[in-house]
Amino acid sequence: MKALFKAAPGAGFEFTDRPEPVTRPADVKIRVLRTGICGTDLHIEAWDDWAAAEIATPLIPGHEFYGEVVEVGPLVHDVAVGDHVSGEGHVVCGMCRNCRAGRRQMCIRTQGVGLHRDGAFAEYIVIPGANVWVHHSPVDPEVGAVFDPFGNAVHTALAYSVVGEDVLVTGCGPIGLMSIAVARHVGARFVVATDVSPARLELARAMGADDVVDVSAERIVESQRRLGMREGFDVGFEMSGSAKALPEMIENMNHGGRIAMLGLPSEPYAIDWGKVVTHMLTLKGVYGREMFETWNSMSAMLQTSEELRGRVASVISERYPARDWSQAFDTARAAGVGKVILDWTEV
Repeated sequence: MKALFKAAPGAGFEFTDRPEPVTRPADVKIRVLRTGICGTDLHIEAWDDWAAAEIATPLIPGHEFYGEVVEVGPLVHDVAVGDHVSGEGHVVCGMCRNCRAGRRQMCIRTQGVGLHRDGAFAEYIVIPGANVWVHHSPVDPEVGAVFDPFGNAVHTALAYSVVGEDVLVTGCGPIGLMSIAVARHVGARFVVATDVSPARLELARAMGADDVVDVSAERIVESQRRLGMREGFDVGFEMSGSAKALPEMIENMNHGGRIAMLGLPSEPYAIDWGKVVTHMLTLKGVYGREMFETWNSMSAMLQTSEELRGRVASVISERYPARDWSQAFDTARAAGVGKVILDWTEV
């Protein structure tokens, strides 16, 4: 099969022939149709300090995908050859305290598809049957390929109730954009988005944001004034990882405000913990997706809302044949773009 392959530590990938993966009794083999390029994949391709510390080679990367089941192990139930599927990228141990308690997203021995085991940048992938998500309702292949990051957005947006609440979203990358669409769909009152990219702020408006703030030019409090808000935001989604974002979000929260944090900081930064205490704020880390309640929620929302389907699909901005992977990665690094998709029917 054709695959993107990193044979040894260092920058770059090879687009080369690799053996097809073997299906074990509890596994499912999937013919990959589409994949999304994630920021993690950019780190692995560039082989930066994070990748050098986290990734072992040889490796086929890629964890955002949509495909068709071609083989099912004898121990797998409720997945059939011909099913169209996406995959949960976190393979868990099943035996730690969290796994046994049904909190699989908190497994202490999680292995990442495309990080710690071969992934989806290939014509075929094998994953445990328990990680397969079958699309029982029709879904566009490109939307199916971004179910992983869409799940991050849904997990964050549903971390707290946003019905009738005022929501602040800091960071308008693809996941931040999708979280705006989810907050609007679920029933938030005002949704305000921040970024430093004018192109991404325009995308935020298209996702349903009531106002946007270019934080390189103005402060978030100005948006509160424009919208007639008097008491600050009720819920915050910190999606950027920027050292400046969370401190300013805290400054703009209502007493008792709740913050869900998905963005990974690249450096330490100071927080006014006195305000966190005296304003009774709640900060919650969010990672991946709840297995599999988040998957059920996002499938149900897409199935029942044409508007949300359109907004999620609009986050996909570029499409390339898999053989043009290098150009696709260059595009994914450019500021202001949405999700970039590789088509594995064109190798």
